[in-house]
Amino acid sequence: MPKWLLKTEPDDYSFENLLRDGKTVWDGVNNNLALIYLRQIKKGDGLMVYHTGMEKAIVGLAVAASDAYADPKGDNPKQAVVDIKPGANLRCAVTLKAVKTQPRLAKWELPRLGRLSVMPVPEEIWQIILTMAEQPSAK
Repeated sequence: MPKWLLKTEPDDYSFENLLRDGKTVWDGVNNNLALIYLRQIKKGDGLMVYHTGMEKAIVGLAVAASDAYADPKGDNPKQAVVDIKPGANLRCAVTLKAVKTQPRLAKWELPRLGRLSVMPVPEEIWQIILTMAEQPSAK
C-alpha cells in the first residue's frame, strides 16, 4: 500500500487538532506536483504528518479515510482533497535536520524540495523514519 507525507502549518491545523477531531478533509494544496501526488492517495494509504514553520518535523501517523476527490469548495477542477483520520503520535518527532543527516534519505523529496506539501514515502524510507522516531536522537 502506498505511503505519503503531508505537510501542515501547526498554527493552522496541527496533528493534535487531527487527534482531537478524529477526521478532517486535507485541502489547500496548490502546487502542481503536490496535487499530482494528492490525487494518487487512496483509502487506507499510510500518511506521515509533518509540521512546517518553526518545528520542521514529522510528528505523527495518519491514514487516508477516502480516495482523493475533487475539492467540493473549489471552482478549479484540478483542486483535490482527501479525508484523513489520525493514527498515532510518533514517540519522538523526526526533524528535517535529522532527515538531512541520513545519506539514505538524501534523494527523497523532503530534504530536496522544501515547498512540496504532499510527497510519496517509499517503504524503505517509511521504515527508516519509524526507526528514527523510536530514538530520542532524531531531533
